[in-house]
Amino acid sequence: MVDVYSPQAIWGRELRHYRQAVGLTQAQLAQKVHFSESLISGIETGQLPASPEFAQCCDEVLSTGGALQRLLDWRKGQVFPSWFGKWRDKEQVATALRTYQPLLIPGLLQTEAYARTVLRGNVEAVAARLDRRGILTREDPQPPIFRCVIDEAVLYRPIGTAEVMREQLDHLVAVVGPRLSVQVVPHGMHSGLLGGFVIATLEGGSDVLYAETAVRGITTSDVEDVAAAIERFEAIRTEALPLTMSPRTDQEDGGGEMDLNTARWRKSSFSGDNGGDCVEVAEVDGGPEHKSGRLIAVRDSKDPNGPALFFTPEEWKAFLLGVHAGEFEPTP
Repeated sequence: MVDVYSPQAIWGRELRHYRQAVGLTQAQLAQKVHFSESLISGIETGQLPASPEFAQCCDEVLSTGGALQRLLDWRKGQVFPSWFGKWRDKEQVATALRTYQPLLIPGLLQTEAYARTVLRGNVEAVAARLDRRGILTREDPQPPIFRCVIDEAVLYRPIGTAEVMREQLDHLVAVVGPRLSVQVVPHGMHSGLLGGFVIATLEGGSDVLYAETAVRGITTSDVEDVAAAIERFEAIRTEALPLTMSPRTDQEDGGGEMDLNTARWRKSSFSGDNGGDCVEVAEVDGGPEHKSGRLIAVRDSKDPNGPALFFTPEEWKAFLLGVHAGEFEPTP
C-alpha cells in the first residue's frame, strides 16, 4: 500500500493537479510527453518515481513554470532510495536477520573502501551504509542475531584493488562471533541462484522479507512470500560449508577468541621437505557445540599468523582418507 503522504505520492498528486488544470487526460498527456500512459498513472498514484526528464517534459507541456522540476528537490535530501526506506526501518528494530547474498558482501558487513567502490564514490550513500552497521555494535538494545550465507564467488569477485579486497575479507573474518556467523556456499548449482534476500525477525516474532530485483528492492510481510524465503534460506544454508569451514575467529558458544599460539602444532605428514607447501595441524577446543569438544586446526607453517581452517575430527578423517585415495590429485 502506498503512503499517501510520502514525497513521491505528493509529487504525483501535483502532477495530476497540473494535468487536470489544462484539461488533459492521462492518455493525451502521454502522447505529448512521449511517456507511457501506465507510467503516468503509476506516478500520479505515488506507485512509481518520476525522473528529472519526465518532470521537465511535463513542465513544458503543462506550462507550470518549472514547478514540477523544483518539487523534485526533496530527493536531494534523501540518502536512501524511497523503496529502501521501509526496509531500513525494519532492519533497525530487528531482533534477528538472515541473509543470502550471491554477488556482493552484505551491506552491513562492508568496509568503507569496499562500499565506496560498490557505490561508485557517492559520499552520502557510503556514509549512510556505514551508519547502518551501527546495529551490529550497539549495546541497548543488543545487536540482532545475524546469520549470513554468501556464494563462494563473492570472495573472489574483485571489488576495487587487491588491498580493498584484503581489508574486506579480513573484516569479514574479524566480525564473526556468537551472534554473527558467515557461511559460504561452494561454487556450482545450488538453491541460491535466483537472487539475494534478507529476512528480518521483529519483536514478537513476525518476519519481514526484503528481496532484491534488477531495478529496486521489495519489502513485504506477505505470509506466503516470507514462508517461501525462509524455506529457501534454510535450503541454501544446508548446502553451505559448515561453520567450521567458513570464516570464523572464535568459539561460537564461548564468545572468546581462539588462542592458536598456545596450540601444539605439528607438521602434517603430507607436507614436503623440499620447500614446498608446509601444512601444520593442531587440536583445539571446539566448545560445547561439538560433541567431541575438539576441532582440528590447519594452517600454513610459513605463515603462522595467517588464517586457519577448522575441521571436526570426523571431517578431518574423511579428508585424510580422500588424500590417501588420491581424490585430490591434480588432473593432467
